[in-house]
Amino acid sequence: MDVELGEVQARFADLVWKNEPIDSGKLVKLCEKEFSWKKPTTYTVLRKLCEKGIFRNEDGVVTSKVTREEFYAAKSERFVEESFSGSLPAFIAAFVSQKPLSEKDAEEIRRMIDDYRKEE
Repeated sequence: MDVELGEVQARFADLVWKNEPIDSGKLVKLCEKEFSWKKPTTYTVLRKLCEKGIFRNEDGVVTSKVTREEFYAAKSERFVEESFSGSLPAFIAAFVSQKPLSEKDAEEIRRMIDDYRKEE
């Protein structure tokens, strides 16, 4: 998936992901409350994200075609690929050179790696 979202679209997408499935009328009211949007703005942003393949609006009910986790995993993978030639170790080295890992974070990463190895 090669989809970029602007700030407004990302905030809207997060709102949908948190509340799905959601009736499109309720979504309009929620966007009015959260973003001070009028109905046409909500439907324009929704239509654009449906065209990008992230959401669907069927029979007045908005649901995701791509979960939040899938979207951000793909975005992260694309970032590592483009910025570090796909090297996760190079990404981690760059990350920890600016922000050292706490012992808690290091242990959590070790657990994640161990869990992944067990699944193979």
